[in-house]
Amino acid sequence: MVYTPSGQQGLRSSLEDVYQRRDLVHLGAGSKVPLLRNHVWLVTRGMVKLSCMNEQGDDLLLGLAGPNEIFGEPLTNIDLYEATTIGDSDLLCLPMDEIESTPHLAITLVKAMTSRMRQSEALIALLGLRRIEERVRGFLELLAQDYGQPCDQGLLLNLRLTHQDIANALSTTRVTVTRVLGLLREEGWLQLDDQRQLVVSHLPRG
Repeated sequence: MVYTPSGQQGLRSSLEDVYQRRDLVHLGAGSKVPLLRNHVWLVTRGMVKLSCMNEQGDDLLLGLAGPNEIFGEPLTNIDLYEATTIGDSDLLCLPMDEIESTPHLAITLVKAMTSRMRQSEALIALLGLRRIEERVRGFLELLAQDYGQPCDQGLLLNLRLTHQDIANALSTTRVTVTRVLGLLREEGWLQLDDQRQLVVSHLPRG
């Protein structure tokens, strides 16, 4: 289960009402999520990586959609847009017609879209940092605050993001990310748990 920041508890409760008594789509880790015209996807469990291909053929990480967050074809203008699960996930497909005709549903999903927009702005702001070390630290802080699960050492990043995924998000190389992660572990800011998952140790857990 992914930790939900306190400011999103009301949103979580509202969205749980949406997908009760509906058929969920279960996808295993690494599955491509079909992007359907005039439909959006709501993540109820798991995590989805949103990415695209640039002109050089490189994969760029655009963001993540976790529990009670949405993504889909109507929410992007990028042609080579892809959505891939990075863990076993349950998703709900909602037609835009239903959203537009149901005020409560529309208001609830606007709140979910706001959360995604804030994440996108935060990722863009990170790219403006000159030092790669600051970008990596800021990226991990963002993930921990949005998706971190409280544990004894801090906030556990129960995400299957590779070093290459982090590099793609921050316009750097996998080798550089690996080096910076090593430095953050040496200074105690970052730890590994028994399953070798990342733990950000200095952020508040409540």
